[in-house]
Amino acid sequence: MTIAKGDKIPSATVMMATDEGPQKAETQDVLGSGKVALFAVPGAFTPTCSAKHLPGFVEKAGELGAKGVDKIVCMSVNDAFVMDAWGKDHNAGGKVEMLADGNGDFTRALGLTMDGTGFGLGERSQRFSAILENGVVTELNVEAPGAFDVSSAEHMLGQL
Repeated sequence: MTIAKGDKIPSATVMMATDEGPQKAETQDVLGSGKVALFAVPGAFTPTCSAKHLPGFVEKAGELGAKGVDKIVCMSVNDAFVMDAWGKDHNAGGKVEMLADGNGDFTRALGLTMDGTGFGLGERSQRFSAILENGVVTELNVEAPGAFDVSSAEHMLGQL
């Protein structure tokens, strides 16, 4: 079942890169308090994700903060090392937190997986964005396959 507006985010263990290396984190701790702009991509360093999705949130971080967003989080079914390198490549530090759902546990719990085996990607996250308030979904924007419209930073700004 896919998560919906009004639902509390599920609990799952994810990974985040730190100066001490990858560290386990619980979704409730990362996403469960304040107003969080969460967006997920099928893969770090992939074309649309790297050219538009992550850069849009990095560029609009100040505007999102001015509209009450406490934290911006980017998630992908990649490992913490890849997410860390991708964030550094796009100067996301201090603007967007990079969340690694390497095993896809959180993505499956959200009900937002996609089958990327035809592209050699395995099971990945659908492209989506969500506004969370104290761990509850207040807006959810899931893209149609291959699209990049409703999960952008610009679209989210219009929802705040």
